[in-house]
Amino acid sequence: MDVENDCNLAVLRGPLSSVPEQRILESGTAVATLAVRTTLEGKATSVPVTVWDPPAWIAELGEGDELVVLGAVRRRFYRSASGTGSRVDVEATYVGRVTRRDRTTWRRRIDAAVAALDAD
Repeated sequence: MDVENDCNLAVLRGPLSSVPEQRILESGTAVATLAVRTTLEGKATSVPVTVWDPPAWIAELGEGDELVVLGAVRRRFYRSASGTGSRVDVEATYVGRVTRRDRTTWRRRIDAAVAALDAD
């Protein structure tokens, strides 16, 4: 395996499976968790997404609103009463609405992220 050419780039486009949840951590950092429904080969799945310091408009989103998410896949570990657990999610670096006005912005961001993979 060529470690220098490894990449971790996730691009999602789909409707929200549920209303985003937002909270403030003890550190004062804001975080939003969303679930974006995607379909591959006719099979739907809901992908969990974490957005650190989310923009204010995230709070206005509702189930079914369509988004584009750019980020990286992360595995997080946590402790619970039953022991250590883990979850996999996409940690967003960009979240945009799927509208005509925002289309140029999110396409440009995706193109830049893909181009960065070839920067070697």
